[in-house]
Amino acid sequence: METVRRKLEHIEICLKEQVTSKYRPFDDLILLHRALPEIDESDVNTECTFLNRRLSAPLMISAMTGGHPDAREINANLAIAAQETGIAIGVGSQRAALEHSDLEDTFSIVRELAPDVPVVGNIGAVQLRRYGPEVLDRVAEMVDADAVAVHLNFLQESVQPEGERHAGGVLDSIREARFRLPIIVKETGCGIPFEDARMLVDSGIQIIDVAGAGGTSWSMVESYRAELRGDAESREIGVLFAEWGIPTPVSVIECTRAGAQVISSGGVRSGIDAARSIALGAFMAGSALPLLAPATKGSADVIRLLQRFVRELRISMFLTGSRNIQELSRVPVIIIGRTREILEQRGIDTKIFSSKR
Repeated sequence: METVRRKLEHIEICLKEQVTSKYRPFDDLILLHRALPEIDESDVNTECTFLNRRLSAPLMISAMTGGHPDAREINANLAIAAQETGIAIGVGSQRAALEHSDLEDTFSIVRELAPDVPVVGNIGAVQLRRYGPEVLDRVAEMVDADAVAVHLNFLQESVQPEGERHAGGVLDSIREARFRLPIIVKETGCGIPFEDARMLVDSGIQIIDVAGAGGTSWSMVESYRAELRGDAESREIGVLFAEWGIPTPVSVIECTRAGAQVISSGGVRSGIDAARSIALGAFMAGSALPLLAPATKGSADVIRLLQRFVRELRISMFLTGSRNIQELSRVPVIIIGRTREILEQRGIDTKIFSSKR
């Protein structure tokens, strides 16, 4: 039951401890304000299509939890909110339910309560390599998924004493998987660079969830777990690697350049961040940690927060003169600070984003 216990510890730590990055890369992005937007706010349409389902906005409740009895209520509240607001939802790693079938309902509850929105299943790349492509069908059927995310979390695994650090052959496993649904390759807080995105695209992957640095640090989460065990070395290593990774905006640009459809997650904390993500080239934005605490209280609190995200997105679109998501994707973005420095060091001229595209 090691996996099950770990899931509960993750929830408790994320609720109680400081596990977010000190650096906010989204603050390096300035959307060009239009003093004369020449549209009414009522003209703004935030709707979009994702996985052949219509959404109220290009927003997603990112993979969060499941696999422990206490997680069932959290996922239920998230699912009710997703259905009510017309937002996509992803579940946490379904590995625990593969190991313990009695935990399947901690995940399947999502589709039961959110029948009309996209639901994304979730399995680790290591498990895909170990069990083979048939595992994708198992996790998809569990939640009646519209797609399955294969997550990459090798920093987290490196800090965990029980972590699985077998990264050899992962790309081959992804390339060789023949699956009836879209496969989304997803990082878990460290981002994905152009080099890896190009290999994934060349392997047939169309959608990448960058889950970049700037949001929840799973290295810090594992550092707190190490402290609970009295493992001083892992605690210190977790702290050392807390800021490791590619900032989300950088990863969005690099993966878009590689030809992927990009979901921007990792530090998305508002509708403004979602708007910034779309303007950089992402087609969806996902958020997780801000929704966790509300989800422990009830679906109403999650609904209010999601409705606020949508309103913030709508205001951002109005103030940039964007009638729809397509127009938002062409809004000028001024990139400053560390994000600009990283992009320019990577050979990307940031000025191309600061004028109408």
